Amino acid sequence: MNITRNDEVLAALGERLAARNERFELVVIGGSALLALRLVDRATRDVDLLAIRRGSNLVPADPLPETLLEAVAEIARDFSLPLDWLNAGPSSLLDFGLPSGFESRLERREYGGFLTIWLASRLDQIHFKLYAVTDQGPGKHEQDLRALDPAPSELLDAARWAITHDPSSGFRQELLHALASLGVEDADLGA
Repeated sequence: MNITRNDEVLAALGERLAARNERFELVVIGGSALLALRLVDRATRDVDLLAIRRGSNLVPADPLPETLLEAVAEIARDFSLPLDWLNAGPSSLLDFGLPSGFESRLERREYGGFLTIWLASRLDQIHFKLYAVTDQGPGKHEQDLRALDPAPSELLDAARWAITHDPSSGFRQELLHALASLGVEDADLGA
């Protein structure tokens, strides 16, 4: 999906939810959020869903609520998308906490009054992308991270957050390697 199609798909989802009189607030990260914020220019195959926002709480999106799942399936059919175009896999990031101040940096988008999309900020995307590069290897995550042009201090903050999700020595070594490839040598990540 490109940004125009992404907005079109989300607007259609908002219409489907309105027809069901169901409101959802979704927190989105990854490529589709970067596209919506105009921070990158590349195609993405899905919308990475971090959480469902209920009042001031963020709750895991996996599994998707039945009414949302039904609307998502209809959109998949109508737009010839894979059934998992709304990907709740990133919800696991909630297990160990989000970067400090995450919610205060979210950017709000409305789709028809029944769908609110909260987009993760550039700074938070740096955190998530560095974690993904370390966990999954280079590729689109590294390209996105480089496009965000993070300062060394932003990368170090992101690295310190990332090791709270995986404190293993193997992950730490991969993280140090990723930082070095991004120009941050001899990073001090603490004990």
